[in-house]
Amino acid sequence: MYTETILLIIPALFGAIIGSFLNVVILRLPEKDASIVFPASHCPKCLNNLSWYENIPVLSYIFLRGKCSHCHTSISLQYPVVEILTALLAAAVCFKFGYSLQAGGYFILGAALLVIIFIDIHHQIIPDIISLPGIILGFLFSLVNSSVTWQSSLIGLLLGGGVLYTIAFIYFFLRKQDGMGGGDIKLLAMLGAWLGWQSLPFVILMSSSAGSIVGLIAMRWQKKGGSTRIPFGPFLSIAALIYIFYSEKILYFYHLYVTGQWP
Repeated sequence: MYTETILLIIPALFGAIIGSFLNVVILRLPEKDASIVFPASHCPKCLNNLSWYENIPVLSYIFLRGKCSHCHTSISLQYPVVEILTALLAAAVCFKFGYSLQAGGYFILGAALLVIIFIDIHHQIIPDIISLPGIILGFLFSLVNSSVTWQSSLIGLLLGGGVLYTIAFIYFFLRKQDGMGGGDIKLLAMLGAWLGWQSLPFVILMSSSAGSIVGLIAMRWQKKGGSTRIPFGPFLSIAALIYIFYSEKILYFYHLYVTGQWP
């Protein structure tokens, strides 16, 4: 038990460090011509470079009491949240898949989805620089992934993009306005490539149901009626993350439903 705990702490620490980098990506990637490497980490308000002890994941936020040491501007809670989520993601994939190539692949996917979630919430965009290479990487991953065959991956990326494109086309035809961005279509194609076509019914149903509920609440809260817009990428991403860890149970219930063999 002690050894198992240590083996999960190591990837969690690694995940927290990666989470610190993901915060930089989330902040800079939507900016035109911005680099995620240069300049060095700095306060977005006063632009002072951060010392090494101000870059320690989670702990720096606690020690600094959530404020910049130079200008005392409040630091967004998003920073430690992303670092904690990435740490949990790393520990979770290692717990489920062990120290394996499969765990590494799903960690990369999960990290990309975390970036997409926060960027889409803030800017309502899903950067092509994540989704398009993600489609290719997902298909290549299927060549070494024991859980998803390359045939399932190929069908998944074609169906994933095709399903949302068809829905978006019908919506535009009926309402004469865009109801779904192209980024969502590419994202579902990416998820189909990584998780296989079998994941698509769950991902679409789960994300659509959750999105509809949140959308109805937003319509009532914002009082904008049909003009209310919420990002769909986070719902797709969260549904995909759930599928990664519970695919066996989800596919089991698929089987029961299709065969009618309910207990």
